[in-house]
Amino acid sequence: MRDRLRLQATLFVYALFTVGQAAQAQGTRSDYERAMRLGDVTANTVFRDRVTPHWFAGNTRFWYRNDLAEGAREFVVVDVERGARGPAFDHARLAAALGKALGKTIEAGKLPVDRLAFDESGSRLSFSCESRRWRCDLNTYEISEAPKDEQGGVSLPSARRVRPSRNTGGETSITFLNRTDGVVDVYWVDSDGQRHRYATIDAGGQHRQHTYAGHVWLVADKGGKTLGVFLATEEAGDAIVSRDTMPPATEAEQPARARTRGRSPDGLWQAFVKDHNVYLRELATNAETALSDDGAEQDGYSEDFYWSPDSHKLVAMRTRKGDTRKVYLIESSPKDQLQPKLHEMDYLKPGDQVDVSKPHLFDVAAKRQIPVSDELFSNPWSISDVRWSPDSSRFTFLFNQRGHQALRIVAVDAASGQAKAVVDEQSNTFIDYAGKQFSRYLDATNEIIWMSERDGWCHLYLYDAATGCVKNQITQGSWVVRDVESVDEAARQIWFHAGGIRPEQDPYYLHLCRVNFDGSGLVVLTEGDGTHETTFSPDRRFFLDRWSRVDQPPVTELRNAADGRLIATLEQADWSLLLATGWQPPERFVAKGRDGTTDIYGIIVRPSNFDP
Repeated sequence: MRDRLRLQATLFVYALFTVGQAAQAQGTRSDYERAMRLGDVTANTVFRDRVTPHWFAGNTRFWYRNDLAEGAREFVVVDVERGARGPAFDHARLAAALGKALGKTIEAGKLPVDRLAFDESGSRLSFSCESRRWRCDLNTYEISEAPKDEQGGVSLPSARRVRPSRNTGGETSITFLNRTDGVVDVYWVDSDGQRHRYATIDAGGQHRQHTYAGHVWLVADKGGKTLGVFLATEEAGDAIVSRDTMPPATEAEQPARARTRGRSPDGLWQAFVKDHNVYLRELATNAETALSDDGAEQDGYSEDFYWSPDSHKLVAMRTRKGDTRKVYLIESSPKDQLQPKLHEMDYLKPGDQVDVSKPHLFDVAAKRQIPVSDELFSNPWSISDVRWSPDSSRFTFLFNQRGHQALRIVAVDAASGQAKAVVDEQSNTFIDYAGKQFSRYLDATNEIIWMSERDGWCHLYLYDAATGCVKNQITQGSWVVRDVESVDEAARQIWFHAGGIRPEQDPYYLHLCRVNFDGSGLVVLTEGDGTHETTFSPDRRFFLDRWSRVDQPPVTELRNAADGRLIATLEQADWSLLLATGWQPPERFVAKGRDGTTDIYGIIVRPSNFDP
């Protein structure tokens, strides 16, 4: 459910497998042409499929916009306490008043307004129209142009780095305002990272650009210098371009001498690497002292430093370089030359030595290394999440063994360097460290929440961080925790998504749940027969539940976060235009596995010209 409609996600791929005549298993030319057209044929044919709430202060009301067929749109306000939804204002009266101010006819169903802002009473509205800012009294529908100091508005933030346009959401727009003293060019950055020039804006000018949410736009001066990189959002916005639009360089992008990443919390010391070894500089005197002498080019220290909160101890990562192996690819038809290109990339094979990083502990006052045995982390694929306890008595890290049959939280005593396993997860097959791994330290109570498949199902466990003992299993049953949405340490509750927790539904559908740390109070907060995604109000008292299936367009509901009670159904997606194209939804089915017991869930996607 990450794009406009989950059921459309595989349309193009499955269409490629259409079969024309039985004798032509690969399909005919018309089959492929039809598949290529499918995206265009089905684009913008599903409406009311997503609600983006804009909450009022107090979090008991919000408004949203529906983009409808043929450019129509409506603005809706929701009163959460009453469970009522209705027009955010009188569309006809606003259209008449705006038309009078602009000297032209405005359709009530196609109000050309965006960047709406209501006052807290909901009786006054400000909005943008035709690159100008307006005010409207919703009691009298008197419209006036906003003062000049409000016309600029707030700019979309600029990123420092250019990236490809990875997502394509709903239609939107960006108004580029050139506040420089020169001409600038506006470029769209496509999914391959290539730039395409769309507009040139004179000094002091502006340009409104139609686009899609998730698309990336770059503005550069005539000398080619990038002035801003903007990401289009679902709501139309302004991109104010000036010589100061680009944010300052981050710490990682600044020269090494300007970094403070190695600075001790008390501000007295600076850790740094010289000749592959760890050094300390006393900032008051600039005196330098070597903490290590065993670093080398192939086995040296990096500037990954972790200071204890009391500044008495320092952890530094030392990395032994692994093998280097190249694989080669030939690009037969490069865009910038006639001849093929040879590309090379690093690609290790099974059994090759990988880079191995391990933590080393140093005593700052004694200017010495405290030996730490690596018996518990001798063959790491990765060591991550290095963190100190608040009292500086120890540091911990997550050890992922190469082969992924052991995953441990290792604790190292700051005084002695003695290491012990706090959590020791082992498997004879494979630990899914990427998709089924979660750990949360609860420093106030010295506990850890840990995700594991040790009982055959993916569940959560509560550990005593001091002893390494399991205090209790938090979730259990013939269903799985798919991810943790949030942890409320004060209430000692966990919000998470689960699959299979409603046994009457497809186990792949996600539902939002909540449970107490001790395993009590489990409640499933969503109901619909589909997979769910949720958006909370700022105070987390309410949430919007958007659910769908491959054969059910999205339904958006408003629910109470305390018990999941349905407050109101906000929208049921309209897919009538999609069905009118001849497209048919996939057919869900359940079949027994080889054992005759296990249910196998699947879908049947038929060619668009399928003739039974």
